[in-house]
Amino acid sequence: MRVTIVGCSGSYPGPHSPASCYLVEAEGVDEAGEPRTWRILLDLGSGAIGTLHRFADPLAIDGVFLSHLHADHCLDLCGYYVLRKYHPTGHQPRIPVWGPDGTAERMARSYDLPPSPGMTEEFDFRTYPAGPGAMVEFGPFRVEAVPVVHPVPAYSLRVEAAGRLLVYTGDCGPCDGLERAAQGADLLLAEAAFCEGEDNPEDLHLTGRDVGELAVKAGADRLVLTHVPPWHDPEVAYDEARAVWDGPLALARTGDVHEV
Repeated sequence: MRVTIVGCSGSYPGPHSPASCYLVEAEGVDEAGEPRTWRILLDLGSGAIGTLHRFADPLAIDGVFLSHLHADHCLDLCGYYVLRKYHPTGHQPRIPVWGPDGTAERMARSYDLPPSPGMTEEFDFRTYPAGPGAMVEFGPFRVEAVPVVHPVPAYSLRVEAAGRLLVYTGDCGPCDGLERAAQGADLLLAEAAFCEGEDNPEDLHLTGRDVGELAVKAGADRLVLTHVPPWHDPEVAYDEARAVWDGPLALARTGDVHEV
């Protein structure tokens, strides 16, 4: 798998990056058994659809997996809807979009569309299967959505392909679901929106130290910190994680490519 950081700014687009969006690519085959590259997006937050053009043709995306329905993780589905509906080559085929229950209705409201058809002529909205170990199998990918704590229904995503495991925390506070999701990650892509020592609300976000401790418990191979809001210095999150994690560590930056 290859992970390209499209957007990594927390809470809203920052001066150097749009909000959360990660392009994941893996080799597989088409319906005829011919080899091809499959491409999925993990989240499509504010400002991300424009930046995506730098790294992939948006019409070559096969599917979208949303961690939750806060604007910095899903709102650019509105722009993607326009692109697919009004592209000069014609109305594009529907592609699947997985997310929490109510995603189709939320996205229709976001663009002031009637609930029916909303965006359902452009996107095939699907909910994640429930239960531990329940998987979405899509091309070469196997994706498990693990419920985690956040003010709205939210998931950490375990993405497997070719025997390798990418774990994306999405947004969440420390919880049992997060620890289970992170187990055995070859690459742990983890949000670090909070700083240690501040009066942080519970069940909302992680600190760099939280993420470092999570990587240790999970036996992760590599750790990448993301979703640092523009009002914080990413180096603080890095230093907090480094204090408890001695493995490979990086800050997410738009355009970086990580092999899994």
